[in-house]
Amino acid sequence: MLIKNATVITWESPNRVLENHAIYFEGDRIREIGPNRRLTEKYPRAKTLDARGQYVMPGNICAHTHFYGAFARGLGIPGSAPKDFPEILRKLWWPLDRSLDLEAVRYSALVSLVDAIKYGTTMLIDHHASPNAIDGSLDCIADAVDSSGLRAVLCYEVTDRDGQEKANSGINENIRFLRRLAAYSHPRLAGTFGLHASLTLSGVTLQACRRAAPDNVGFHIHVAEHEADEYDSLEKTEMRVIDRLHKHGILGPKTIAAHGVHIDAREMQMLCETDTWLTHQPRSNMNNGVGVAQIESMMRMGIKVALGNDGFSNAMWEEWKAAYLLHKVHHRDPRRMGGYDVTQMAIYNNAELANNFFPAAQIGQLTEGAYADIIFVDYQPFTHLTPENLPWHILFGFQPGMVTTTIVGGKVLMKDRELLTLDEAEIAARAREMAPRVWKRYAEEVAKVS
Repeated sequence: MLIKNATVITWESPNRVLENHAIYFEGDRIREIGPNRRLTEKYPRAKTLDARGQYVMPGNICAHTHFYGAFARGLGIPGSAPKDFPEILRKLWWPLDRSLDLEAVRYSALVSLVDAIKYGTTMLIDHHASPNAIDGSLDCIADAVDSSGLRAVLCYEVTDRDGQEKANSGINENIRFLRRLAAYSHPRLAGTFGLHASLTLSGVTLQACRRAAPDNVGFHIHVAEHEADEYDSLEKTEMRVIDRLHKHGILGPKTIAAHGVHIDAREMQMLCETDTWLTHQPRSNMNNGVGVAQIESMMRMGIKVALGNDGFSNAMWEEWKAAYLLHKVHHRDPRRMGGYDVTQMAIYNNAELANNFFPAAQIGQLTEGAYADIIFVDYQPFTHLTPENLPWHILFGFQPGMVTTTIVGGKVLMKDRELLTLDEAEIAARAREMAPRVWKRYAEEVAKVS
């Protein structure tokens, strides 16, 4: 296929903006990028996709999300509003994840994947929980991802909060899925080993996870999202969370630590020394009132900080904007979290993290040999757009609805805002049918702990 009449944003380092260019790709890889006239003459028999002057750029990447939370939209929490994050877990998320069966798991994923295609997020790293539907849950999500055409990394979050038997089932689900991927390699699916958080994991379970996980596989775990995680770790072990995880061999260059809002300087140093990834989810942190992570300090130390959404909409430019503004108001300093810092997280660090899981070709750049994960953006700037000021055009000009076409691995998933792989209306209608059952089970689960 040949994409013609494009304004190409390559997101190389340094970035380039190439007007009146074309992109030729075969299979799932980009083969050539060049001036429009030269490539249209060189590939006269190629199927063409006319960008009509739109910006053509790499798809967005989400470094941490939760498909399973989809049915929380519009859900009323009984009684008074939760006063803090531990109460949010007890009154919302833990009863909700216990309310999911495999069909609800599948549709939670599908509605999230529709969202991602529409808003140009072509790869997502998911962190799943469904304690009453563990076995086969990752297959349900994988099948949904496969049908969507998107790229994803999946895991099941192991926890002790539902008893040892279910903790063991979570371990087995991670291992079974990783073995499936090892036996039948999938070009758009990868796996990691999921852990909930230190505060719901015993030392015995952490050791069991470390023994079960293959040596070449990292972990995906929530870290110090709230002070309660640190207090729990200190009470149980007289160690802070990062120290505890390091003792159990959980950290490393393939491990993702989500949030890190309440880690101290030594914990940051440990993340840096072990080359562990940290993901920032500003919209979620604001919504849960948990505080603001020291992201700029971490980046200055050399910690690899990536940008996720924690289950919020898969419109990643909204996460850019939240990160850009949150740190300014928190520090009462408009110089904090500059546009280049956000770009480093959302573009370059997210791409490097993605390549950890899909190393066969470059992700997050439009260059020859890279994966053809591409979006078209119908943005009409009224001031000059250059490689240098592009971050501020994204922060103050780009909107999620400007994405018109989404391509992953060379396959067109949405063209001119028409979804081609998923039926949004059918998926939404089926989800609406099952939502009352999920909400009824949720109410029953809340009543058990009230």
